[in-house]
Amino acid sequence: MPQLVCGNERVEVDENGYLANQADWNENVAQALADQEDVGELTPEQMDVLKFMRSYYNNYQSFPILGAVCRNVHQPGECVNEEFIDPLKAWKIAGLPEPVDEVVSYLKRPV
Repeated sequence: MPQLVCGNERVEVDENGYLANQADWNENVAQALADQEDVGELTPEQMDVLKFMRSYYNNYQSFPILGAVCRNVHQPGECVNEEFIDPLKAWKIAGLPEPVDEVVSYLKRPV
């Protein structure tokens, strides 16, 4: 399985770059995933979005409604799109498993 280098540690990712083990996620891993996705240096606002997405997924085993993410981290209504351009990148950087096709369809729909 491919590995991602995060400073002094290495974590396994699947063939599409998603974290193989969610428990490996931390802010250093998030930054390495962000670098891999060409997002750049993660801001505190982006980390808030990522942490909320992880928390929501761990509680409900599903992708949160994007507007709810923004409301819960007290950011503007389109914060995920504004902060990450592509919500799928946010999902990946949050260290969550590769989403199923219906989630991908939902995220790629015209707004």
